[in-house]
Amino acid sequence: MKNNRNINNTQRFEKRIPLSQDILARIAKIDQFQGLWQGSQRLSPQILGRLKSFVIITSTGASTRIEGAKMTDEEIARFLRGLKVNVPKGRDQEEVAGYADLIGRIFDSWRTMKLTEGWIQQFHSILLQFSAKDKFHKGKYKDGDNAVVLTNEQKENVVLFNPTHSYLVKGEMLTAIEWTNERLKDRTIHPLLVIANFIFEFLAIHPFADGNGRVSRALTHFLLLQAGYSYVPYVSLDEIIEQTKVDYYLALRATQKNHGTENEDISSWIDYFLTALIEQCARARKIMDADQPEKLLSGKQKAVYQLFSPGQEMGVAEVVERLSGTIQRETVKQALTRLVKLKLLERIGQGRGTRYIKI
Repeated sequence: MKNNRNINNTQRFEKRIPLSQDILARIAKIDQFQGLWQGSQRLSPQILGRLKSFVIITSTGASTRIEGAKMTDEEIARFLRGLKVNVPKGRDQEEVAGYADLIGRIFDSWRTMKLTEGWIQQFHSILLQFSAKDKFHKGKYKDGDNAVVLTNEQKENVVLFNPTHSYLVKGEMLTAIEWTNERLKDRTIHPLLVIANFIFEFLAIHPFADGNGRVSRALTHFLLLQAGYSYVPYVSLDEIIEQTKVDYYLALRATQKNHGTENEDISSWIDYFLTALIEQCARARKIMDADQPEKLLSGKQKAVYQLFSPGQEMGVAEVVERLSGTIQRETVKQALTRLVKLKLLERIGQGRGTRYIKI
């Protein structure tokens, strides 16, 4: 039983949020970049539209892989193109279809959404809309206790954390939602710290039987957009989390163990959260400074692109061969997908016969 029932929740949340010169400096750095992004008119709507479409793919791939899915970005891009005529088959495709739909809606319609219990449950329902096994609990809080479990290298399940009991979920969620909305409105605490606290609390409560991690990342996109961080749809935060997954889980593990006690301190989580946001800003700055789509590419993506001369066609195998094994096949496929999204290459054909040509 948690022993926080007699502690004023406002005091409890505010007490556990750390403030230091380092934290304030990092927040100022993020806010400074947001001001630069908002004031920049260099990127055309066409480029922003392509970036948003690409981020939906990369974020969907990253967020579902964090939870154990195996689909690559290339496979996800191909799958989503045919989703209107093909029903998702299997767990991975169901999760991919649901998350892509959810963040697409958030990116397009966040202004009409609110942080309420109803909207959070709606997010969960959208996320699991294609999953037959989840149809009875989608959009509903868990009706039994659950645990946060990690599968180790020996394929053993290790319990990392026991979240809030199911009968306490509704009350704790309403408290967290109310506090978050009040602080975002009165701005007595910086919005980034308010958002970080809410996401931590959401994951500590773990209100749903399944899908909590993916919903938490969707909520992060939503809250950042509502707080004015308008570059969010153009750089994948999910991808950054996937690339730093070990640090992500270590930060949560270090803070969740004291959730609901007198010793709550979410310093480790705040540190991770701000670090990820600063990396997102750095990647967005590269986009903002780019005069040409080629400047949006990573080193490996540039290496793939430079193999193509105007009018030249190549397939994945030829690209891998010409790179002499310096870049793995899956990375090459992901690079080609991005080059197509940026309109630097054109895809010809499908399946094994797919070819790429420089535009």
